[in-house]
Amino acid sequence: MTLALAALAYGITVVALVLLAIRVRQLIAVYKKGQPDPTRSGNRGARLKNMLTEVLGHTKMLNFTATGIAHWFVMIGFGALFGTLVTAYGQILNPDFALPFIGHFAPYELFTEFIGWATGIGIVTLIGIRQVTRIKKSGRTSRFYGSGNWKAYYVEATILIIVFCVTALRGLEGALSEYTSWNWHFALTWPIAELFKSMSLTQLHMWVAIVATIKIVVSMTWFIVIATNLTMGIAWHRFLAFFNIYYKRNADGGHSLGNLPELLSHGKPVDFEDPADDDVFGLGTRGDITWKGLLDMTSCTECGRCQSQCPAWHTDKPLSPKLLIMAMRDHAFAKTVETENMVGENAPISLDVLWSCTTCGACVNECPVDIEHIDHIVNMRRFQVLVESEFPSQLNGTFRNLETAGNPWGSNKNDREGWISEMDFPIRVVEGTLPEDVEYLFWVGCAGAYEERAKKTTKAVAELLHIAGVEFAVLGKRETCTGDPARRAGNEFLYQILSKENIDTFTQVFETRKDKGTKKVVVTCPHCFTTIGRDYAQSGYELQVVHHTQLLNQLVREGRLIPVNKSEKSLTYHDPCYLGRHNQVFEAPRELLQATGVTITEMPRNQERSFCCGAGGGRMWMEEKLGTQINLNRVDEALATGVEEVAVACPFCRVMVTDGVAARESQVQVLDVAQALLRAVKPN
Repeated sequence: MTLALAALAYGITVVALVLLAIRVRQLIAVYKKGQPDPTRSGNRGARLKNMLTEVLGHTKMLNFTATGIAHWFVMIGFGALFGTLVTAYGQILNPDFALPFIGHFAPYELFTEFIGWATGIGIVTLIGIRQVTRIKKSGRTSRFYGSGNWKAYYVEATILIIVFCVTALRGLEGALSEYTSWNWHFALTWPIAELFKSMSLTQLHMWVAIVATIKIVVSMTWFIVIATNLTMGIAWHRFLAFFNIYYKRNADGGHSLGNLPELLSHGKPVDFEDPADDDVFGLGTRGDITWKGLLDMTSCTECGRCQSQCPAWHTDKPLSPKLLIMAMRDHAFAKTVETENMVGENAPISLDVLWSCTTCGACVNECPVDIEHIDHIVNMRRFQVLVESEFPSQLNGTFRNLETAGNPWGSNKNDREGWISEMDFPIRVVEGTLPEDVEYLFWVGCAGAYEERAKKTTKAVAELLHIAGVEFAVLGKRETCTGDPARRAGNEFLYQILSKENIDTFTQVFETRKDKGTKKVVVTCPHCFTTIGRDYAQSGYELQVVHHTQLLNQLVREGRLIPVNKSEKSLTYHDPCYLGRHNQVFEAPRELLQATGVTITEMPRNQERSFCCGAGGGRMWMEEKLGTQINLNRVDEALATGVEEVAVACPFCRVMVTDGVAARESQVQVLDVAQALLRAVKPN
């Protein structure tokens, strides 16, 4: 019998390892066929540090606290219990076999038993969470909706059996040992060992061999299953997550949001002034996917955390970031789709899915393996706009206005200075270079110059800077749109035109200032904040860009702005996606509001988990025809707090929240953080 068990265990191991080796080799070949992406190299130390921090610290997983803790022990168990698998191979032929040197070392045995129990408790917890979640939330409300649940059940069952075998083998080892009472070698399994003490030596030897064989067969079957099924992301992520996190964008510290990636073709940025005949403009077919994109897709665990935070999915739109990655994966790894379109009719991604995204970043922020959903979506949009000319009709007017008037509304360029005449103190407009006594260039932005509600923010910021004695100036008619709406909507060519115009203007304005620290720009729009502060660096031009909440908060801390008229209003603050998640600015606006005396009541979804207003990614200029309105979902949450005011720090958010409040026929006031500060600073 022992020989038969050994033949079974060793035989299935050979099959499993051969199949796994073949699959790994195939995977590497697939990644090598992907488009090159040189932005993933360099900063090895920072990348390694970030990867270890995310993996060992479980920084993303702990957003779901109980799940994160349970998953951490299961993850540790996967590696820490490897020694028990090696031991099992020896125990089939020799029940007394133990690992050399450490096999009977009490601390190692205690560690093994603790991890075994912790892994078992962890996996039972995860199974319970999955079942409770499925009961409490069904259909689209469940983050597991659309996931291949049989894969999860199979993996969970495998782990349960392995843990059972580890524990049972420890009990059998204890029964075979010379010990007759509790001891540190079997500290956590001695009660089990006592149960087996009544068995004969022959029986104990037989059961050690049987359980060891079961452990090996179940383990190797798992390897065979994943080796023959690339869609088993819930299993493959155990190996691929380390690499996917290591090669994430922005290797300086673990943030995959902020700027968008450059449009690469064959691994090089596209030269829009002289494009090559074979240039690839975005992601149109499987052959256009980069190796990192393919790694993203095979790393997906189908956990649905991205889906659970997506504003489009929450408002009954067809986009689920999880289902999008799964569809791309299935398409990319099919055998006959090298040149078939990724988006469109009869394609894996529909146009409605593609254009429902607000690029809010909730999916990327939540993903425990750092999949970069937004990059793929924007790259597919780029292909649709630049190659297929297939995009929502409402964007026709937006693109035309940006091209001809330099702003998405198509307003007259001469009207950019209109707000200045409404101020009761002089505003300096830069004609040539920035005067040496001017500390900040105030970038007003399209909304801040033209949109009536946003103009109130512009004027409030200007007045506060004036009160604080900060020397600033504006560009007036020399401003043009930063290109954010065009870029996030996929029109990279138009973005390049607009960004070049602005960079040329900045170069002239800051001609006498050579280092980044003297080229200071303050903005009120988080979209301008991101584009000027991050995206323009890709063109080789860097500025020191601050959001108005950051600068005003600094001035309050320095005592240059003193809130003397404390407010007793109750207020909730809405975190803009492009200020919060994309740029990690959370505290400055809150500190400012607290300085004004208001009582802040946080909405359930706040800071990194703030819910989008619905305006990002070019959606500001597109009708919301599918599902329910995102801004109404957010406004309902704000109104449920029972506050008197809603504070914002973004002109887009202000428009969307104000419209939502009006639609709900509420008397709640919407104002910018700067306005709240101004009323506290100005004497009665």
